[in-house]
Amino acid sequence: MKQVVFYETGLPENVLQLEEIEKPTPAKGEALIRITARNINPSDVMFVQGLYGITPKLPSSAGFEAAGVVEESTKFPAGTRVLFTSIGTWKEYTCVSDAGLIPIPDGMSDEVACQAFVNPVTAYGMLETSRLGKGGTLLITAGASAWGKVVIQLAAMRGIHVIATVRRQDQKQTLLDLGATAVIDVATESLTKKVKEIFPEGVDYVFDAVGGDQGAKALTCLRPGGKMLVFGLLSLEPIPLNSGLLIFKNLSVEGWWLSSWWEKLGNEGIQKAIKEVFTHLLKHDVKVDIQATYSLAQFKEALIAYQKQGRTGKILLV
Repeated sequence: MKQVVFYETGLPENVLQLEEIEKPTPAKGEALIRITARNINPSDVMFVQGLYGITPKLPSSAGFEAAGVVEESTKFPAGTRVLFTSIGTWKEYTCVSDAGLIPIPDGMSDEVACQAFVNPVTAYGMLETSRLGKGGTLLITAGASAWGKVVIQLAAMRGIHVIATVRRQDQKQTLLDLGATAVIDVATESLTKKVKEIFPEGVDYVFDAVGGDQGAKALTCLRPGGKMLVFGLLSLEPIPLNSGLLIFKNLSVEGWWLSSWWEKLGNEGIQKAIKEVFTHLLKHDVKVDIQATYSLAQFKEALIAYQKQGRTGKILLV
């Protein structure tokens, strides 16, 4: 079988390679999955670079999220379509714990299923963590990302006012159409000034995916007693925290990671999250965008497309 693998960390375009290996054999409690679709997330790229919270055990395949078909399992019949997360999904076959498989509902394509977990569930989980309700105010960075678009749509359903940041003027209308209250182009507009014009007292919450200077500016947009959830570092720069701001405005900054939140949910909470997110995707209340699809052998072309400026949807490996 084919897999995309790296033997050292570094830029994906430099260290990833395609190789042939034997099809794996599932251990007790595992299922053999034929992978049919994978998407490229920022975490995948950071993992290959050695910059993610999980350290790769080299050699390693890339990718964390995928959809596929069960070939062998003691829990699921052969032919069951499933989605899952696992370390190293950029390959044709993999073995995954039966307990980690989520059946794909009828009517959901593999192209949607392979991106139905990480970004949608992260967006859902962060909103659940914030407990924001109707009339609440929220600022999100990286608003035009797949995650940002889902946050905007889910928040709009709850009556939450969302301000989103972008870096391109032509991304604004798309996010407004999805339900954003306002969209700020941080390449040409002052984030702090614009937020103050809309919400003079500041926002209740910030969800930050960028870090660095933009994360620091977003922190200043919080109202007294407000809170920032940090879950990404797209800038690859830490947030320079203003201690005085934290003290005198009684602000708090908390890290948020899907894996940690998921582990604490318990079975009832997991079923509730899956049901709500999948229902929205199936009813198209929440839309996910697909920019282009490539074969596994075309992973280099896929990475070029992923890095292309102005991309509006997910890049998939099928």
